[in-house]
Amino acid sequence: MKPLSVKNNLRQVQTFLRYLIAGGIVSPDVLARPIRIKVPDPLPRAMEPRDVKRLLCVTQNIRDRAMILVLLRTGMRIGELLQTRASDVHLDERKILIWVGEKNRTGRVVYLGEDACEAVRAWNQKREAHKPLLFYAQGRSSMSYTGARRLLGKYLEKANLSHKGYSLHCLRHTCATELLNAGMRLECLQQLLGHSTVEQTRRYARLTDKTREEEYFRAMARIEGRQSHDRDRGAGEVPTVFEEAQLLDPYDQELHEYAATLSTLDRRTD
Repeated sequence: MKPLSVKNNLRQVQTFLRYLIAGGIVSPDVLARPIRIKVPDPLPRAMEPRDVKRLLCVTQNIRDRAMILVLLRTGMRIGELLQTRASDVHLDERKILIWVGEKNRTGRVVYLGEDACEAVRAWNQKREAHKPLLFYAQGRSSMSYTGARRLLGKYLEKANLSHKGYSLHCLRHTCATELLNAGMRLECLQQLLGHSTVEQTRRYARLTDKTREEEYFRAMARIEGRQSHDRDRGAGEVPTVFEEAQLLDPYDQELHEYAATLSTLDRRTD
């Protein structure tokens, strides 16, 4: 079993034990030392930009292309998309109303890119107007999660991407990552994704932290430049006094300056 499954099962056991304790059936000592399971916090899995292009190139079916583009541009969960009614989509304003969020039960508004709007308009010309849901399977009034998963799997295989392990939820991760890379603020992305706390959204910042990336490569350039300079110097050549001061770490540098100051004070005293 995966750690999250173990944690959920353990929570149910602990709830049952508290019920038994409240009824005086077992001793409270049973929960004196609670067991805690640390659940991994992996990075969100986003599709690579070239893989997104390959996927869209092979998705020619009007309905399927509209579904994939809406997921890629809005960051909606697949359950939310499958429950979206045609009346919830406002193409003139380029937005979709989600009346009840799938996880936190909180409604929100998501927005559509121009390519997604065009795909939905094309689908609206083909879809059966009397069916209330925006997307549905052939011969039915709705589409199941399994049907949507198979739909994506078919196109991933057609694009030779099935070996990469992409899922429907990866489309949501891809939307969030691309928006952050484009400069969207974390708090704004939180509202679009329907996260209860900004900490949930902050996971995507670990993929897109340009400041940390720039700091690293700036520091590495200094390190590599210094090492290159050391290699250029002769094998028996002693560093100059100025180079020696630069090679000191911040703590030794402070001691060096402090000793120099004391020496100056001593000379003045003499």
